[in-house]
Amino acid sequence: MHELAITESMVDAIVEKIGDGPVASVRLEIGRLSGVVTDSIRFCFEIVAGGTGLEGARLDIDEPSGRAYCRTCRQEFRLDDPLLLCTCGSADLDILAGRELRIVSVEVR
Repeated sequence: MHELAITESMVDAIVEKIGDGPVASVRLEIGRLSGVVTDSIRFCFEIVAGGTGLEGARLDIDEPSGRAYCRTCRQEFRLDDPLLLCTCGSADLDILAGRELRIVSVEVR
């Protein structure tokens, strides 16, 4: 489960940046095409945050939709599942959005 490693890295980055002071909330952006399971991140966050300033913090996750451009039919379209196909049937796509994985904000108490 790579979500555990991702969550550990996220918690480590926050603690490194703000110290071990009490954190009220953390907001993440995890794109729907990133391959990251947000429910697993939520589960892992409770475990990994234990014993740090993030223990008990609220975790908010935004899941932006993917966007792609089809080189075959030259259409830009929304893409919410990892099956990277255009409605025209082409897989010749440029992914424009949806692979985000970032810490958006941290609210300190």
